[in-house]
Amino acid sequence: MKLFKFNMPEWGEALAASKWNTVIVWVLRVLVGLTFIYSGFAKAIDPWGGMYKLTEYFNVLGFDQLVPASLAFAFILAAIEFMLGLFVLVGAYRRSAPVLLLCMMAVMLPLTLWLAITDAVPDCGCFGDAVHMSNWGTFFKNLLIVPALIYLVMFNKRVHGIYGPAVNWVVGVIALAYVAVIAYNGYFKQPLIDYRPYPVGAKLGVQPEAQPADDEYVFIYEKDGVQKEFSIDSVPDDESEWTYVDRRVKGDNRPQGRVLEQPLAVFENGTDVTEDVLTSEGDVLLYLFPDLPGVNIAYTFEINNLTEKAQKQGAQVAALASATEREIEEWRDISMAAYNTYNMDDTDIKMIARGNPAVVLMHDGKIVWKRTLASLDHDMLRDANLPLAKLNDDYDPSAILKRAGWLLLLALLALLVLNRTHVLVGLLWRKGRGEKAEEATEAAEATEVSESSEVSENSENSED
Repeated sequence: MKLFKFNMPEWGEALAASKWNTVIVWVLRVLVGLTFIYSGFAKAIDPWGGMYKLTEYFNVLGFDQLVPASLAFAFILAAIEFMLGLFVLVGAYRRSAPVLLLCMMAVMLPLTLWLAITDAVPDCGCFGDAVHMSNWGTFFKNLLIVPALIYLVMFNKRVHGIYGPAVNWVVGVIALAYVAVIAYNGYFKQPLIDYRPYPVGAKLGVQPEAQPADDEYVFIYEKDGVQKEFSIDSVPDDESEWTYVDRRVKGDNRPQGRVLEQPLAVFENGTDVTEDVLTSEGDVLLYLFPDLPGVNIAYTFEINNLTEKAQKQGAQVAALASATEREIEEWRDISMAAYNTYNMDDTDIKMIARGNPAVVLMHDGKIVWKRTLASLDHDMLRDANLPLAKLNDDYDPSAILKRAGWLLLLALLALLVLNRTHVLVGLLWRKGRGEKAEEATEAAEATEVSESSEVSENSENSED
């Protein structure tokens, strides 16, 4: 018994027999397939971003218990979208792939409509950080995809795919291997393509005139376990026993997904020290802690070694953490840090680099390289004579991406050759047999003509 059995109505049979059906199916295969391939690719490139976005969704929808599994869901969603998109594009699993995507859209369409109406999450994250769409734009995009998938569910089976059914599973294996490679690099090192506002070569410092006015901020302080917001005019003094926790721009309570309309800001005990930390002169080595309490204490050994190395080479060293002053003080005591740790909004930290912790090297205000601390080569870190700028020489994102892309294409091409060689051989064999049969037919006809001529001549001679 076949899965997803579908009985075609009479009008459908007539349309399926039309010469235009093949054209329409292939056009929809390309459009729908590429859409999901790109969506899965953009998510796989940046698993950290997918994890942050799914965490935001779970928090908004009240599924807090699923937050620990956000990273796993991010990997799975990227792989499913890329794999099913490739299936549709090449015509593999011609009935199952469109049906599964249609089931996915049955969930996403009402979800994106709810987002468009409520704006509970400002950016759906459908294409990661690669393409930002409004919630209404995302809904209408899904609204166009649904009828295309319905058409493919009905007629995709009537048009042959590039590969034979026996090797469709191999297409899936190739797709999963490709996604695994780019996701591995994106999570353990840095995304192979940096779609965020601060790629390598960008200026990380901010211009003073671009900073928001002090009265645009709300400052959060804590006392006896209770947090309270203060304006710049009512910030408590040091003797009030209030402890600085965080600051935010007025009217911006969204934890993730907001567009960075405000410049970067670094604080120390509520005081803006951005210009001092993100200096535009010399080398600056930054440690980024988007979740300071979640940092493995075992990293402190490598951090302190790298700090000593950087300071000997004349670089400034600082840490930017999304944490309360109390958490920062605890980190200083536990890690025996020989560098200052400052407070920064977690969204800004995550936009600069991925990882907890991540390391960023700046020169004259511009980013030279950025990596997760765990991915840096330990031998290179311990080499006191190796310049800081060389610590990232073992990682070339563009080369890895190109190599993975070529391997994907070559694998699909090799599979096509292996899968369809017998078809080509059969065609050549039948063509050869046809030519021989035609030659035999011509020879037989020629013989018949010759024999007829001889008979005629003999008859004439007999009459004579």
